[in-house]
Amino acid sequence: MSQNVPSFDELMEAAQRSAMHLEMRDQYAVGDEADDFNTWLRNGQRDADPSSEYWAPWVDMISRAVTRGVVVRRARIVSEPVTDYIRYEHAGTVVNVHAGEQVRWLPRQRAADLMLPGADLWIFDGSQVLFNHFSGDGNWGDLPMELRTEPSIVKQCSDAFEAVWERAVPHDKYEIH
Repeated sequence: MSQNVPSFDELMEAAQRSAMHLEMRDQYAVGDEADDFNTWLRNGQRDADPSSEYWAPWVDMISRAVTRGVVVRRARIVSEPVTDYIRYEHAGTVVNVHAGEQVRWLPRQRAADLMLPGADLWIFDGSQVLFNHFSGDGNWGDLPMELRTEPSIVKQCSDAFEAVWERAVPHDKYEIH
C-alpha cells in the first residue's frame, strides 16, 4: 500500500490507456457538490454547462485524457427506486458524456450475485486502483484515498468493474425509477 498517494488529478493526467470508475453508493455528501445539490433539491435545476466554474476543470481534464487516447468509463450501481442524489447525478451525467466519458448504470438487484470491492474506486491503466473511502453520511472519510498496485487487487477490481460494465445499461438508455 502506498503511503504517499498521488492526487486524483496526477493519476488521471498520467493515465495512458484507461480510467475506470466504479460508484456504488446511493448518496454522497462531498463538500464541493453541496451547493449545486442543494440548489437542485430546491428548484430541480442542475448545472449542466460544461464550461461553468463547477464543471470546467473536470471537463478539461477528461477531455485531455480522451484526446490522448484514454478510454474513460464510469459504472454506477444504484438502488431502485433511486435516491434524490442519484436523480441529481443522472441529471448532470450529460456533462460527463460531453467530456468523453462512457457512463452506464446497473440496478443493484442485477448486481446481487457479483463479487464487488468494499469501496468505490478508480482503476488506471489496469495497474493502479485508487479506492475512495467515504464516511457513513457520504462525505470523504478520514483517509479518503488509498492507492493499491498489487496485481491481485488490481485484477479483482478490474474483473468486478468489467462484470458490472457488461450488465449495466448505457446512460442514454437508463430510465430513472
